[in-house]
Amino acid sequence: MPSTIALIAHDSRKDDIVRFAFDYAPTLSRYHLIATAKTADVIQAATGLPVEQKLTGSLGGVIQIAAEVASGNVLAVIFLVDPLAAQTEPKLDTLLHICNVHNVALATNLATASALATRLAKTRVAHLIFNPVAGQRNAQQDLSLIRQLLEPHLSLRIHQTTPEVNPEELVKTAISSGADIVIAAGGDGTVSTVAGALIGTGISLGIIPRGTANAFAVALGIPGLLPIRNACEVILAEQSQTIDAACCNGFPLILLAGIGYEAAVVENASRELKDRWGTLAYLMAGWQTIDEQQLFDIDIEAEGNIYQFQAGAITIANAAPPTSVLAQGAGQVIWDDGLLDVTIVTAQNKLHAVTTMLKMLGAAIAKTQVNQQNVIHGRTHRLKVTANPPQKVVVDGEIVGTTPVEVECIPSGLTVLVPKSFSAS
Repeated sequence: MPSTIALIAHDSRKDDIVRFAFDYAPTLSRYHLIATAKTADVIQAATGLPVEQKLTGSLGGVIQIAAEVASGNVLAVIFLVDPLAAQTEPKLDTLLHICNVHNVALATNLATASALATRLAKTRVAHLIFNPVAGQRNAQQDLSLIRQLLEPHLSLRIHQTTPEVNPEELVKTAISSGADIVIAAGGDGTVSTVAGALIGTGISLGIIPRGTANAFAVALGIPGLLPIRNACEVILAEQSQTIDAACCNGFPLILLAGIGYEAAVVENASRELKDRWGTLAYLMAGWQTIDEQQLFDIDIEAEGNIYQFQAGAITIANAAPPTSVLAQGAGQVIWDDGLLDVTIVTAQNKLHAVTTMLKMLGAAIAKTQVNQQNVIHGRTHRLKVTANPPQKVVVDGEIVGTTPVEVECIPSGLTVLVPKSFSAS
């Protein structure tokens, strides 16, 4: 359903609409408000609520609002009417007709306005952060499908990311507007950024996978077949789960940080390669990277101790699906224990590397510890990793810089909407 409420009042009812707006400000603040000019002025002055001004009623403001209703942009209209003025008010007849044609609620007195506001207070407000360049699908078709599935059940506000508009800023707007749910529609980078801005807020995060790997959606158990439909069903079921989050050098970390091999794979899997081959791009890049990857020395500082290793890959995971094989030193990554899963892997040659990853995949499927001398696993709340020579670092699918890195778990930091079959531990 749309997320705009229109406010209009005859001059003799301006005090009434100001009082109404003041009484229901917490509910109205969650919606986009539009109003004729004089009505907008008095409401903003009295309540501080942001209101988009249309023209004055005499100059066509009511007709402008009727046009918004006809375009499907308005959830409800509140027009506090002076009964005497209404008898000679053709614009009211026009607005009433348009609202009836398009089945939009219209309140014309304080009693019906209060009843409508009470109903709206119980309606869930969701903000959709949509990345149009993620993945290989048609963005506008995907957005149309999402609206078709969600708008009948939620008051949906849509924000599209651009090179100039960071998802984090859009989430801040959603939070300040009193959102009940924030939905990230994009790849793991978009999801991680949106989730990072929600850490500690208690606002539920919904996921609609539109990226190449969609590791977070896989980890949540959102089925890969018809992912948008399945994800929307999960969102509408509103089953929430509190899980851990993390921070890596100031970047939010929802899935994992990879140092060495995994970072090189992400770097080698170019946008052109992903657009052409999808998830196979990562397999192709991984095969190429095995030949190029060199071992490096690392110091890990954790729990007051310093550990020294030689490694080809280090994975620091908050959460990970079984397909993130280099995170599977223990056979599973626990979401809600307040700890990070740290896995260190070495390999002597290409065959050894492939054999090791296959065994780690098997361990993840069976949820058993990897029994390999070249695989080391541990859990800690916080750690610092230094590498020699310095290594590139990937966080949730995005290259963020080079070592050293400091990673810290944020216990129970994030609330996510999950399938009924989801189990965090």
